[in-house]
Amino acid sequence: MGVRILEESVERVVATMPVEGNRQSFGLLHGGASLAVGEAVGSWAAVIHASTMGKTAVGVDVSATHHRSARKGLITITATPLQLGKTLTAHEVIITNEGGQRLCTLRITNLLLDRKAAAED
Repeated sequence: MGVRILEESVERVVATMPVEGNRQSFGLLHGGASLAVGEAVGSWAAVIHASTMGKTAVGVDVSATHHRSARKGLITITATPLQLGKTLTAHEVIITNEGGQRLCTLRITNLLLDRKAAAED
């Protein structure tokens, strides 16, 4: 998918992805690619938070609204926390085009698990 992480912290994870190679048959950015990259970046943000407690994170819910699409260029994916708990996190993930226009808004919820328990499943 060509995803590159630009910034990563508990407060914010920022990544980019090219539209090229992530298009559907009509030449538009694939909605599934937006969801996949949004979930990946949101989950990475949850893992960073979980790691501060010796835990890991697994996604339990994701929803998205597509506002517009793109045909070319680079999109930016930014995940910021809505709630950082001891057992659940919620992040808002905003995908924008090079002009700063919002393409998609996602919300992802992750369950925080002890690393050992997650490895056994």
